Amino acid sequence: MKHGFPFLRPGMTVGLLGGSFDPAHMGHVQISRAALKHFGLDRVWWLVSPGNPLKRHQPAPLQKRIQAARQIMQHPRILISDAEAQLGTRYTAQTLRHLRRHYPGVRFVWLMGADNLAQFHRWKDWRDIMETVPIGVLARPRDRISARLSPAAQIYSHARLKGASSHLLAHAQSPAWCFINVPMVDASSSAIRANGNWSATQEC
Repeated sequence: MKHGFPFLRPGMTVGLLGGSFDPAHMGHVQISRAALKHFGLDRVWWLVSPGNPLKRHQPAPLQKRIQAARQIMQHPRILISDAEAQLGTRYTAQTLRHLRRHYPGVRFVWLMGADNLAQFHRWKDWRDIMETVPIGVLARPRDRISARLSPAAQIYSHARLKGASSHLLAHAQSPAWCFINVPMVDASSSAIRANGNWSATQEC
C-alpha cells in the first residue's frame, strides 16, 4: 500500500465513513462509536474527501478539516484518513476498488447516516457499491422514514439484515445492508457553518 497507509491484517473488519467533514461534529463521533459496537468492527476510518461531487459549495482546505476531525475524534480504533486524496479518487466506488485491491482479505463495510441512504441512489455507481461491500446505516434525527422508503432501501429490501443481526454484517455476502437505530446527537455540518462557527478560510 502507499506510504502512510496503515497496516491491516487479512480478516480484519473495517468500517469506512466518507464525507467532507466540513466540519466534523459529535454526530460523526457517535455514529463511529456505534458502528464499532453494533457491527463488530475492528477499525473505523473517516475518509475525509478532497471534495463532495454532490455539494455545490467549496469545503474548507483538506488539512484544516483533517486537523479539526482529529481534535474531535480521539479513539485508538478510529483513524482520520486522507486516503482519497492520496489515491486520487473522487467517487466512493473508485475508492472502494482501490482499497479492496490493496488490502486483500480485509472486510470493508461502508458506513452512512440514514440521511445518506435517502439519496444514495443519486451516487455514481451506487449499485456497484451495494453489490461490492456490506453497508451499515445508522439512524439520525428526522431521517429514519425517508431512508427506509428510499429507492435504494426498496430495491435492496431482500438484502437487509435485521438489527438484531447487525454483528453479522461485516461477514455477510454483498449485497447486504443493516439499518440500526441509535441515540443520536442532532448536529450537522451545514448548521455549524450557518451559525458562523466554521468557514472555509478561517485558521484552526
